[in-house]
Amino acid sequence: MKRPSLDDLETFAVVARTRSFRKAALERGVTSSSISQVVRNLEERLGIRLLNRTTRSVSVTEAGAQLLSRLQPVFAEVAVALEDIDSFRGKPSGSVRINAPAPAIEFVLAPLAERFLGAYPNVTLELVSDAANVDIVDSRFDAGVRFGESIALDMIAVPLGPPLRYIVVGSPRYLEQRGTPSEPEELLKHDGVRLRFPSGRLFPWDFEKGGRAVTISPEGRLVVSDSRYMIRGAVAGLGLAYLLDDYARQPLANGDLVQVLDDWCPRIPSWFLYYPSRRLPPPAMRAFLDFLAAQRSIDKQI
Repeated sequence: MKRPSLDDLETFAVVARTRSFRKAALERGVTSSSISQVVRNLEERLGIRLLNRTTRSVSVTEAGAQLLSRLQPVFAEVAVALEDIDSFRGKPSGSVRINAPAPAIEFVLAPLAERFLGAYPNVTLELVSDAANVDIVDSRFDAGVRFGESIALDMIAVPLGPPLRYIVVGSPRYLEQRGTPSEPEELLKHDGVRLRFPSGRLFPWDFEKGGRAVTISPEGRLVVSDSRYMIRGAVAGLGLAYLLDDYARQPLANGDLVQVLDDWCPRIPSWFLYYPSRRLPPPAMRAFLDFLAAQRSIDKQI
């Protein structure tokens, strides 16, 4: 026997409760004839009469009454379950897991965390620092953060934070001893404090000026996996470092570092938050996306 659908059983339950095909049709928002057909098909499928009907009345058979008594608690549970889901929409809860490079967490996501968690007290935010290109779906992340060219085409991507700028810095003592480069190619005569990705690839030094793009890979005796160590190496005079200007602001202000090749270091597009293309993202993730949209609107007004 083909199992009846939940919708057909609910239609029967409404007729049995109201004792009227007309009232059931009004409640279900359909015609009386369609209600009658559903009940008739249900009885044929079950092989038993559920309702006695005349031109004036509708009554429930013994079998129908037994079925109704078993269905009513089930539909009550369904109603409670739907109310619980509705509460998720009103007050988002759950968790948001984001995979992002360390600088995106340190300078963009972490500063947003306090305001976001304050606005959504039932949501948990997990920020995982990772520079590798991971499959966020397979790794069970809600979203990731990368540069635009690193994002798969089947993902939805939104800008995250202001434009970025990579700069070259060195200690005054190092520059006094080795000279100050005026062209990117001159970096090949200098020691570079290099950054290596988890993949093993060294981070390239990209420059652009007047439509001319140059990529340099200077040699150096210090290679690190974290930009914060690059700063320490540069301050110690171990070479020039190429990194986000956010990391160098305080050492530059203190005079511990000096910026070089300033005119070769233009601003570039910001990070992008990306996530799977879903019609209805989980409530916590939807709350985070709405929060980011509101934040971007505020930033534009400032």
